[in-house]
Amino acid sequence: MTTFDDRERAFETKFARDEEMAFRVTARRNRLVAQWAAELMRLTPAETDAYAKAVVQADFEEAGDEDVVRKLVADLTAADVDVGEADVRRALEEKQVEARRQLMESQ
Repeated sequence: MTTFDDRERAFETKFARDEEMAFRVTARRNRLVAQWAAELMRLTPAETDAYAKAVVQADFEEAGDEDVVRKLVADLTAADVDVGEADVRRALEEKQVEARRQLMESQ
C-alpha cells in the first residue's frame, strides 16, 4: 500500500502545482492585457498600474474570461478606443502565451 499512497500523494502534489501555475498564468495574462489596454487608452504609468490591478480583480467576479472581456471592452469603448470584443479576445490569447513564457523563464 505504501507505493499506492506515494503515487496518490504525488498526483495530488502535481495537481496542486498545476492549479497554482494556471492561476499565476491567468493573473499575469490579465495584467499584461490590462497594460495593453492602458496603452491604447493612453493612461499614465500610475493609472496603468491601478488599472492592471482592477482588471486582475475583475477576473474574480465569475468563472471564465467573460468578466475580464466585458470590463476591457467597456473601458476601451468609454475611452473612445475603436477596439471590439474580437480584438480583446485575440489580445487575451496572445498575452496568455506571453504570460506562460514569462513564468516558465522565471523558474
